Amino acid sequence: MKYSGKALGVEVLPSGVAQLTFDLEGSSVNKFNQQTLQELQTVVAELATADVKGLVISSNKSGFIVGADITEFAGMFASSEEQIREWLVTANKLFSDLEDLPFPTVTAINGVALGGGFELAVATDYRVATAAAVVGFPEVKLGIIPGFGGTVRLPRIIGADNANQWISSGSHVKAEQAFKEGALDAIVEPEKLTAAAESLVLEAASGKLDYKAVRAQKNAPLQLQPIELNVAFETAKGLVAAQAGPHYPAPIAAVKVMQEAATKDRQGALEIEHQAFVKLAKTDVTANLVQMFLNDQFLGGKAKKAMAAAAQVNSAAVLGAGIMGGGIAYQSALRGTPILMKDVRQEGLDLGVSEAKKLLNKRVERGKLSTEKMVQTLTSIKPTLTYEGFGAVDVVVEAVIENADIKKNVLAELEDIVSPDTIIASNTSTISIDDLAGALKRPENFCGMHFFNPVPVMPLVEVIRGEKSSDATIATTVAYAKKLGKTPIVVNNCPGFLVNRILFPYFGAFSRLIHDGADFRQIDKAMEKFGWPMGPAYLLDVVGIDTGVHAQAVMAAGFDRMQLSFESAIDKLYTDGNYGQKTGSGFYLYEPDKKGKPKKLSNPEIASVISSVQKEPQEFEDQDIVNRMMVAMCLETVRCLEDGIVETAIEADMGLVLGIGFPPFRGGALRYIDTIGVKAFCDIADQYADLGELYHPTDAMREKAASGAKYYDFS
Repeated sequence: MKYSGKALGVEVLPSGVAQLTFDLEGSSVNKFNQQTLQELQTVVAELATADVKGLVISSNKSGFIVGADITEFAGMFASSEEQIREWLVTANKLFSDLEDLPFPTVTAINGVALGGGFELAVATDYRVATAAAVVGFPEVKLGIIPGFGGTVRLPRIIGADNANQWISSGSHVKAEQAFKEGALDAIVEPEKLTAAAESLVLEAASGKLDYKAVRAQKNAPLQLQPIELNVAFETAKGLVAAQAGPHYPAPIAAVKVMQEAATKDRQGALEIEHQAFVKLAKTDVTANLVQMFLNDQFLGGKAKKAMAAAAQVNSAAVLGAGIMGGGIAYQSALRGTPILMKDVRQEGLDLGVSEAKKLLNKRVERGKLSTEKMVQTLTSIKPTLTYEGFGAVDVVVEAVIENADIKKNVLAELEDIVSPDTIIASNTSTISIDDLAGALKRPENFCGMHFFNPVPVMPLVEVIRGEKSSDATIATTVAYAKKLGKTPIVVNNCPGFLVNRILFPYFGAFSRLIHDGADFRQIDKAMEKFGWPMGPAYLLDVVGIDTGVHAQAVMAAGFDRMQLSFESAIDKLYTDGNYGQKTGSGFYLYEPDKKGKPKKLSNPEIASVISSVQKEPQEFEDQDIVNRMMVAMCLETVRCLEDGIVETAIEADMGLVLGIGFPPFRGGALRYIDTIGVKAFCDIADQYADLGELYHPTDAMREKAASGAKYYDFS
């Protein structure tokens, strides 16, 4: 037989083995969209009656199949439960028909085989891969579980314990591990992949390999005694529940599905998988996590467009060493851009180099970097006390102390040394880019580049467009951020830019709650229960009380609504010299643990600090605390969108998720409003109108509420 479609093709090799090759037209990757599934259905039906010795499934792309087409998920999951179930039943009949073909089947995996791509692979009798292959089921990261038979076949191939780990974690598994655990049958050189798969088919066809026994095992219940089943799954449920937490139901659902299906045959097990998938697909968590994936793709596409006018960045420099400068230098060198690191003090340079060394050593210890690569990376960081070499760099990141006058002096001095084409970017968290640009002769070559601390960990970089920043400057800075492995979001200039502008109404709401009698420990617990990685008191201690006070002053000067009419607990801690983790005392006390990391403890002195700024203690419901905190934050996000600080709701929300850890399962501030309903959210805000302008919805928001529109309405 021969078949040629837009997603795949089939030809018969001289050996009599059919080769089905995926090659999705117009796409850099293969994925299971509707077109691909329809063509595969046609081909499998024809193969069932074809005169061939067996089947090899391969790919003409650089990878095998990345999984389902997630761009189709939002619309599909918005349909009825019955429609979702019908889609699953249809797809699974196709995969079962493939598994039941009257001859042996082998998948040849090059590159990634994830989600539906690996579900296809485990439906075949054997799997051969290259050493660079990566396999796995990442569905739980989208709030769902494998839906094309992954929870059914994988436990029967690699055992319950391994399957529990693979599926509940959503891990990408390298070929070597997959081979050791039985998910792959062989690892071969790339040029031998197809031939090895073909050879395996012929061995099975000749009877040297019992492929029917393999199928029988996958079609039968798990071969474990009841007590073994109980131990395997009950142990896993405890571990998975602890790791996933209460807000992400998919990991524990996956384990429960595999447990319930363990005693069933293939059809019975698939029905259990379908039921769980449909239930998860209809949750807000899944809708938000799918949208997060789409948001990430949107940001990537937007950055790619912005980079069209970018100049090549072959070398860089950072002004100001220390922890921040050292982190920037490390990230640049690690990602292949040599960098000069300048400071006015040798101690600063020593600290910056020490920071880079520490980060590189951690990667070596974890097996993520060779010693040779570590040395190479470190030698591409050139510490210096002078401007020697600055005339040849493409980008300079200014990361000196957060003081406008000092920054202006440094920037003016720097501009006279660098090339007329060099981009200068200020790593400032609050200072106006237009104000700083006033010190420059070439403001068109200047913009903001706000890194978040710690630089190696935090994925976001705000690229701040000043009034005179050129498109080429923004494009090159975006390109450099991408080269560093970061996610850049271009924002317009205002006090605090995007993330800090939104964060400080949240901190203001926190200060007001304490002033009104709330217990800061209850506030932290309520917000952590809501989904934040840490509550506001703990976050302020980590960021630094001094940093918070400085930024609060900038924000209050820029926005009347952010001024506080009372002395806050934050102010009091700052006055007393208690800055949080950096001084060992803030809302909490901090002592180094065995690994040298700060351990949070109760602070016996905090009660007197609170009593000095609080009217009197008062009981608050957790929901009341959440409302007061989130309304202030969400309304400022709305204002940022309306003021044009960002172009889209996606960028606003992703800035919060990537920059300050907004709970991903809630999708961001504007997505959170949409989930509640814009009108319902305005009604909640109106309950707190007497607290001031931070709690007043805008006129445009009320119009949106009246019309029933959403922030994520892109039609």
